[in-house]
Amino acid sequence: MLQPPRRSRGFRQASSLLATQIRHAAEGRGFAVARLLTHWAEVVGADVAARARPVKIGHGRGGMGATLTLLTTGPYAPLLEMQLPAIRERVNACYGYNAISRITLTQTAPTGFAEGQASFDHAPRARPMPDAETRRAAQALASDIADPALQAAVARLAALKLSRQGRPNRKVRE
Repeated sequence: MLQPPRRSRGFRQASSLLATQIRHAAEGRGFAVARLLTHWAEVVGADVAARARPVKIGHGRGGMGATLTLLTTGPYAPLLEMQLPAIRERVNACYGYNAISRITLTQTAPTGFAEGQASFDHAPRARPMPDAETRRAAQALASDIADPALQAAVARLAALKLSRQGRPNRKVRE
């Protein structure tokens, strides 16, 4: 008769619960030692960790030495370029042997492309208000409506439509 595996009693560290998932994610990017990712600030120092983060490790065909790719913003790249030998020594100390032979820097903008285009954190852009004459004309069009909420909504719609009459339509032509 098979007995179910015995469950441990008491509390367990969160790191032990997530260790296998972190290891699989790190190995997918080429990191044989997940400690490099999880303790990046301790390995390279707080000043370097604030300016760059590891992205991937690529292994060459010969298998001798790997290339560590760091992601940084444009202004910090020259500063980090001067610190590359020290960063390489610290990372190799984390591995325990000369695992990293080369470090490359990848520069990016402080915000990604998508964040610059559409961000859900910011309020929507305010629409330009139509001029007073357009608002009066829209109010006159909606004056026959008895319900005040509906009258206000129709007046806003009419003002928007009247203010766009002079501008070309923004639809994409086929």
